[in-house]
Amino acid sequence: MTLCPDLVSERSPCPIATTLDVVGDKWSLVIVRDMINGKKRFGEFLTSPEGIPTNILTNRLKRMEDAGLVEKSAYQDRPPRFDYLLTPRGRALLPVLQEICRWGNGQAPGTWVPPDHFMTAQP
Repeated sequence: MTLCPDLVSERSPCPIATTLDVVGDKWSLVIVRDMINGKKRFGEFLTSPEGIPTNILTNRLKRMEDAGLVEKSAYQDRPPRFDYLLTPRGRALLPVLQEICRWGNGQAPGTWVPPDHFMTAQP
């Protein structure tokens, strides 16, 4: 299912289901995390410890762009290369990620504690 930028869910009007339709896979929030931490180029996302496959990264960036979370801008023409940046809608996920971190740190012993700059950042 492709969601338009207004995020109307074809599955359910439930806000949880609608949100999960956009970012409920195992990679999208990790990509948002990386963008919040300054990554913006395809190769930079590939260096994350989770090891996202290139085809999945391409797909998720496109889905996130279609949902209005990410915008891309060309920084090179030959070959075409892009920077990927969070839109205001994408940056609005920051408090959600911060709460997920708090929950994970409290419930999953051994998870790393996010850096202060991440936990104190504002959308």
